[in-house]
Amino acid sequence: MRRATIRPLAALLCALLATAAGADAPANSAQADSLLGFTAAGAQQKQTLERKFDAQLSASEMRDWLKQLSSQPNQVGSPHDKANAEFMLGLFKQWGWDARIETFDVLYPTPTQVAVELVAPTTFKAALHEPAVKGDATSGLSGALPPYNVYGADGDVTAPLVYVNYGMPDDYKELARRGVDVKGKIVIVRYGGGWRGLKPELAHEHGAVGCLLYPDPRDDGYYEGDPYPQGGWRPPEGVQRGSVAKMQMYPGDPTTPGYGSTPDAKHLSLADSKTILKIPVLPISYADATPLLKALGGPVAPGNWRGALPFTYHIGAGPAKVHLLVKSDWTRKPVYDVIATLKGSTAPDEWIVRGNHHDGWVFGAWDPLAGMVAELGEAKALGALYQQGWKPKRTIVYASWDGEEPGLLGSTEWAETHAKELQQKAVLYLNSDTNARGFLGAGGSHSLQHLVNQAAADVNDPEKNVSVQQRMRAHLLVNAANKNAKPELKAAAKLAEKGGDVPIEALGSGSDYSAFLEHLGIASLDLGFGGEDDDDGIYHSRYDSFDHFDRFGDPGFKYEVALAQVAGRIVMRTADAEVVPMRFGDFSDTLDRYVGELHKLVDTTKKDTQAQHKLLAMHAYELDSDPTRPVGPPARDSDVPNIDLKPLDDAAKKLKASAQAYETAYNARASSGLQIPAAQLQQVNGLMAGMEQRLTDPDGLPGREWFKHMIYAPGMLTGYGVKTVPGVREALEARRWNEANLYAAITAKVLDGYRAQLDKLTAMLKSS
Repeated sequence: MRRATIRPLAALLCALLATAAGADAPANSAQADSLLGFTAAGAQQKQTLERKFDAQLSASEMRDWLKQLSSQPNQVGSPHDKANAEFMLGLFKQWGWDARIETFDVLYPTPTQVAVELVAPTTFKAALHEPAVKGDATSGLSGALPPYNVYGADGDVTAPLVYVNYGMPDDYKELARRGVDVKGKIVIVRYGGGWRGLKPELAHEHGAVGCLLYPDPRDDGYYEGDPYPQGGWRPPEGVQRGSVAKMQMYPGDPTTPGYGSTPDAKHLSLADSKTILKIPVLPISYADATPLLKALGGPVAPGNWRGALPFTYHIGAGPAKVHLLVKSDWTRKPVYDVIATLKGSTAPDEWIVRGNHHDGWVFGAWDPLAGMVAELGEAKALGALYQQGWKPKRTIVYASWDGEEPGLLGSTEWAETHAKELQQKAVLYLNSDTNARGFLGAGGSHSLQHLVNQAAADVNDPEKNVSVQQRMRAHLLVNAANKNAKPELKAAAKLAEKGGDVPIEALGSGSDYSAFLEHLGIASLDLGFGGEDDDDGIYHSRYDSFDHFDRFGDPGFKYEVALAQVAGRIVMRTADAEVVPMRFGDFSDTLDRYVGELHKLVDTTKKDTQAQHKLLAMHAYELDSDPTRPVGPPARDSDVPNIDLKPLDDAAKKLKASAQAYETAYNARASSGLQIPAAQLQQVNGLMAGMEQRLTDPDGLPGREWFKHMIYAPGMLTGYGVKTVPGVREALEARRWNEANLYAAITAKVLDGYRAQLDKLTAMLKSS
């Protein structure tokens, strides 16, 4: 599912801007000179172990596993989905892991009848089918579900059609200015510009009775590159499936919010399930969308609404009229989570959890199995080391999740079922999803930023024979050197030139880390390579196949090995470190930037509001409008009152002082060569592991209490995309001024709790 979560350049840009101070960390600190959390001798032993780990990794084995796992349709409920779980269970057991399958029965509607027909002014029946293509051995196999969007409503509607561009809030404002509304209409929107699930939800909020989603070739088809099978991009009949559940409310089974879908669980009715949509929605190909769009009349679409299809884009409504039919089987179906464990030797009740999902929309070679085979490679290597005598200090748990594509089902139900135990024991959750040729993208808890950089610095990029970290940095600098690069990108590049850590991005949603980070408050990471592959065009289609990935994803499977090397180092180093490898100064520096962004947002909003009010008073919009193509003025924005961000300013300032005090105490302890007494080490690590939970609030975010993290959350209007300090930021963006002031105080209180626990850690380091 992770198409929109981490793409390396965008991730680095956002993160570098968010962690400017952290990028210039002192090179002579004890935490930077050796492996974080290890003595010098321990660091050398760990590097020897990692060389043995690398020797166990095999690109050819990963290629074989991918071919096997993607050999049949692999969606939830398919025979091959279960067979894959059992296949991986057997591998884990063969490699010496204590492994089992945990099964959850979840609401998973599947289509029984779908149709899209143009009924006026001409007739056309959409194929709603992806044909086989030459050279792709699996593309013609039976057993796949037809293209559909899970958790849309059933319906049988006929109505005029309206084109709404990407179907995001600003697009509806543009419609209103042109006197077009969608009430009682069916909307057609193109993928992109925002998460797919928001498009039908916003259409429903504006009165639409149905929604069609199509991939415009400008975004991922022939405008980007040669279509498959000549090239890697989406062919005319390719369709992007996907979930449209309101996961920004809560992921997982829509009928068991906040608790596991176990046999004794109480299930909500469909009417009471807040994440199921109210109107029917279907994805179609651009081949099927073309006759519908060509039949539209009404105003010509604005310039930035026009895609790459060879005709003039009109908005409607009408004269095109469309019949849309969706009927589904709304029963529960099983998902199979494979859970494998290597028990820790000295701290068995401290867990390192590593996960990737195994279900796909059809075959799922790139999304998700390219990441899954890297995890299997890690598991085989770790099992071999374990059988040879290595015993990690902490327990390592490897998971292969099911049901991620419909809505993070397997990981969420498992995390909710084991919530109390995870909050007591989990030190780190490490996720991956898609993977391919290119640059490492990394996101997560910023206290883990240095850990990621150390691992990336110790792994060679398989194409350039320099470190993965060096290539990440170079990618950013080259793009920033473009004369058309944005000023913020150039500023980020200047920070990267200083040679410190390459910052990681903040996480929103779209993959299996959500329940761990944003619900339970467990420090989390998400990793994956990409940026040089041509996989975006076959995202969530039946052409996401082994043959496509072997040609256009990662020929040679070198980046599968690279992902295993980076992730394996993070797992082993966290499992064996004397002290949990976190740096809280990196989080403090990041927070400073986030608070600064909020101040800038307030100032910009005030200036923009004043400018709009001035133009409205001058009747400038009316005077500027072409009378033959009338465009009305925008709705008047509300005035901006005083916004009090002082509580956040104070909390961030105090946290910075505490983070500096902690680093001083840590470095003094490390440079002295004195180990923390065993009696206190467990207490120190317990506090370290619980730090991320101090960034949560039990009441959660306004209107969606499942999301409890006060620093990272998916946006209500971004879906996958992150909103940092979300209680405040989203209130400001939505012009809910009282709420912004309220959550500035609430978030400051949460930060004060985080700081108080950090001060306890500092005191322990000094006293020990």
